[in-house]
Amino acid sequence: MGREVHFGKDEITLKLNGVTCFFALKRKVTMPYHTIKSVYVDYFDAPQWMLRMPGTSISPLNIYEGSFKYANEWYFLSYERREPLVIMELQGHEKYHYVIFQIEDPVSVAAEIRKRIRNLE
Repeated sequence: MGREVHFGKDEITLKLNGVTCFFALKRKVTMPYHTIKSVYVDYFDAPQWMLRMPGTSISPLNIYEGSFKYANEWYFLSYERREPLVIMELQGHEKYHYVIFQIEDPVSVAAEIRKRIRNLE
């Protein structure tokens, strides 16, 4: 998979590698812990009328990489299969309202993010 999650002291960074980085037109997304409103694991179906800004989408194959805008909210999507994804709702982030990505063992990653948010409070 072309994604890694790096946990810093004050922020989490989603780093994209290889072809994933190429299609997303972005190398990383950084989210301060204080901007994370909620984190959960679930399936996500991208709305049909999302605008790519910039990014790559091949909706029949469920491939979404990059920045998208829908209903006046920014999304960062990075996945290529219909499987459980890490879904993060942000509040006060410089750009994104949602960051949704595919990663190996999404339940453990989501649990670690929640744990780090609790430790900051």
